[in-house]
Amino acid sequence: MTWTPGAARAARRIAAAAAVGGGGLTALGVATYGVLLAEALVARRIVGRPHGMEGPPSDGLYGDFPGEPIRMVMLGDSTSVGLGTTDPAETPAVLIASGLAVVAERPVRLTVVGKSGAASAELGEQVDQALDADPEIAVIFIGANDVTTQTLPAQAVRHLQKAVRRLREAGAEVVVGTCPDLGTVRPIVQPLRWVTRRWSRQLAAAQTVAVVEAGGRTVAFADLLGAEFDANPAEMFGPDRFHPSVQGYLQVAYAVLPSVGSALGLWPEPRVRRSESIYLAAAMAAEEPGTEVSATRVAGRATGPHGRWVTMFRRRPGAPPHDA
Repeated sequence: MTWTPGAARAARRIAAAAAVGGGGLTALGVATYGVLLAEALVARRIVGRPHGMEGPPSDGLYGDFPGEPIRMVMLGDSTSVGLGTTDPAETPAVLIASGLAVVAERPVRLTVVGKSGAASAELGEQVDQALDADPEIAVIFIGANDVTTQTLPAQAVRHLQKAVRRLREAGAEVVVGTCPDLGTVRPIVQPLRWVTRRWSRQLAAAQTVAVVEAGGRTVAFADLLGAEFDANPAEMFGPDRFHPSVQGYLQVAYAVLPSVGSALGLWPEPRVRRSESIYLAAAMAAEEPGTEVSATRVAGRATGPHGRWVTMFRRRPGAPPHDA
């Protein structure tokens, strides 16, 4: 991991600004802002939108098991709807729901309210729809469009935290896949790649702080979940070279499923758990794909000298529960 103390401080400043309604830290200086806009326009032309803007309809009942269905909702952006896939079974929402059904040995009733192109500011409307399904578990993938639209991190985090709190108050467990590192997207060139990497990871760290404070848990997407995306971009990215391929979405689902199971008490927690202050853990997780962060207590206390105590650990994607 290549985290620095400065990254932890940045996460703390963004989270603090979100709490008081300020603009917060931006990853862009005035000198680089114009360069970013120019490079972003070039990247958008290169990436294009060959998939359209809709994922395949995925609402339904998954898992051929008896019993009362577990109610799951999926919120977020284009990755939440599996943009680029044509078969609902290939979307991350259905992959997670199907895996959850096997773990629980109960059917899962899935409702997808995510929307391609959505930023964190649109989560409020999605939560309104999600609450109609009376969810037991909510999964959120969000953040990439906050970066591409140059939304101030504190503003984005504030919307996300409010969404998580509303879902938790309604009785749902919440798992958030944090902002992926857009610096891994090949059509994005320097200096835009460096800027988006910095902004993506600062936002991901701040998201972790906000989500845990609101009662949820996070899974770091970092560099889109591993060296596979960097080493095999033709396989792991779809035709637009921006969204994951079918294999890429499978990796995403494998990374998130254990945390969904744990949130519902269906997946054993790892035996080795590392306790850290929330800001340090958030910065470290933003650099390490697949790392889960959730609240804990140390010596009976929820907070320490540097903020809330959390546990962080990385589950091996695709591993069975006993090998977490």
